[in-house]
Amino acid sequence: MFRVIRTFGLALGLIGAAIAAQAPEFAQQYAQRLGGAIEELRRQIATLDADAQATGNTRESAIENLRKNADALVARRGDAVRGDVERFKALDAQKQAIDAASSPLGKTVAVARNPDMAVASAAYRDYQPAVPTTTDGLVAGFVGFLVAWGGWRIIADLGRSMGRRGRRPAPATRAV
Repeated sequence: MFRVIRTFGLALGLIGAAIAAQAPEFAQQYAQRLGGAIEELRRQIATLDADAQATGNTRESAIENLRKNADALVARRGDAVRGDVERFKALDAQKQAIDAASSPLGKTVAVARNPDMAVASAAYRDYQPAVPTTTDGLVAGFVGFLVAWGGWRIIADLGRSMGRRGRRPAPATRAV
């Protein structure tokens, strides 16, 4: 029985390693999508800024004019534009954090801290697994192995020790 538990733990560790080794590649694909989202928002905001300037407004006053418009459609567009500007700021800050990371593992951590769920979902939908041939991919795989295998070992050891405590000693037999 112990051999089966140990083998299961090893298999679980290998699965953890395979999954964790994908993290740097996913972070790289996420960063590519993030860059695309930022560029599209930048284009939309530049158009807003040009329209605002052409009408003698600032970006903020143009957004407020849209939001306060009596026409519900125009007011909703104003809210959407304000949301786009806020999202652009958040995505740009994350892109700077990813770019500032000195290694692919650092970039992976930067992505994991505060991912944009729309970008992450799109990256996941099109994600292509990669064989971890970089040092970072191998390190991430090793960490994944240790977490999965070590977690299983702790649970298995706790289960065995709990099982020993629950057993009652066999009653002593009397010699006749």
